[in-house]
This record gives sequence, structure tokens and C-alpha cells, in this order.
Amino acid sequence: MARRKFIAGNWKMNLDRKGAVALAEGLVKAAANVVGCDIAVCPPACYLEAVGQIVKGSNVALGAQNVYHQANGAFTGELSTAMLLDLGCKYVILGHSERRHVLGETDAEINKKVIAALDAGLIPILCVGELLAEREAGNTMSVIRTQFDGSLAGVSREKLKTVVIAYEPVWAIGTGKVASPAQAEEVHLGLRKIIAERYNNEIAQIVPIQYGGSVKPDNAVDLLGQPNIDGALVGGAALKVDQFMGIVAGA
Repeated sequence: MARRKFIAGNWKMNLDRKGAVALAEGLVKAAANVVGCDIAVCPPACYLEAVGQIVKGSNVALGAQNVYHQANGAFTGELSTAMLLDLGCKYVILGHSERRHVLGETDAEINKKVIAALDAGLIPILCVGELLAEREAGNTMSVIRTQFDGSLAGVSREKLKTVVIAYEPVWAIGTGKVASPAQAEEVHLGLRKIIAERYNNEIAQIVPIQYGGSVKPDNAVDLLGQPNIDGALVGGAALKVDQFMGIVAGA
């Protein structure tokens, strides 16, 4: 069974309400006739409801940028899986490099969120990726294996079938640098081997693995044409309808 391409836009901490609504409206219109490719947008939490109203029933799914692992309670500033589902979310980005390296989230913390999301029926987009120093030291796959094992501890075969993995070399996020298609494919293939070792080959062929890191319309075709790259988690280019849809077209 061929894996469907999946392009998701991570809007990060950008836009105001008016801009988020306009972007969502533009994407819904532009994506109306897209077939064979799944599309999602992940706006800031405060705009999830407004964007969710616009994308509801369209070709564009809604995702959140984070979630907390507890169901409810005295956790000021956090959002639960039930809250995200209530707003119409299908996806949630977890373990993004900015949360790992800027906000200090550990594999153990990310693992709790992954399990909570899966238990609630949300689809985690789990991000893994190495720093430049780690790549230069030749440690790319050991770093990714550690993040994979730690972030997905206790996740069953059946549950893993509903996880999306995003490989994001940290040195390529927002820097304008991009892993070459060969570099990206090598890591994606390595990830698939890790999945096969820990689970089995059938699961390894099912799990979609996105690439993230300065993806743009002009490099999307080469990246997304690699056999083990199943889509893209898009940052900066996700904030403009034409750029984002150019990447969708590349898929």
C-alpha cells in the first residue's frame, strides 16, 4: 500500500487573528481540488477555533502545535487533548526542535504527550532531528534513534500506525540551509530501518515520514520525490498561500 503524501504547515508564533483567518480562507480555496495529498495547518493555539471554523469540512485538516499530557486540572497555561478535539483538531505537533532545544522538553516529557495524544485519538506529528554539531560529529542516526526510542517508549504496533514522524535537521530550520535530497533520504531510510527493527517491516512501510527544514516550492519536487520522504512539515513557507500550495503541488 502506497503511503499518501502529507503536507502540514506549522505557523509557529506568527500572524494575528485577521491574518490567520485570511490564510486559512486562501488555503481552503486553493486546496479545494487537491487529490492524493493530505493537508493540515497548525496555527497558534489562540487562533485554533477561528481557523478550525474555516477549514471544517474542507480538504485542510486542523492541527495544534503542542498539548499537555494530563486530562485536566491545575496546569496553568496548558491545553488538554480534549480541548484540542473540542476545537476540531486532528493532528498535534510534538517534540519540535524548538520545544526540545529552546524550551527544554525531554524525550520523557514528549513521550507522555505522545501517549496522551494517541489515547485521545489525536494523530501526533513527532519531530526528530540532529543539531549541526551532532551531524558534523557523525552522530545523526544515534541522536535520532535516541529521540525515537525515548519519545515513542511504550507505543504499540497498532498505535504507531497512526503516528506521523517528521525528520527535521535542526541546522536546516529557518536557516535557509536545506539537507540535500540525498542527505534527507538517507535519514528517512535510516528511520524506516529503526521502525522495522523495533516493530516490523510492515509497520515501517506504513508510517509516513515527513521532511522539515527550509522546504520551499523550488526544492519540494526533488525532496518529495525521494522514495522514503512522504511529505513535509513546513515552517516559513506555510505562511503564504502560494508558497505552501507550491509545495503541495510538488507532492
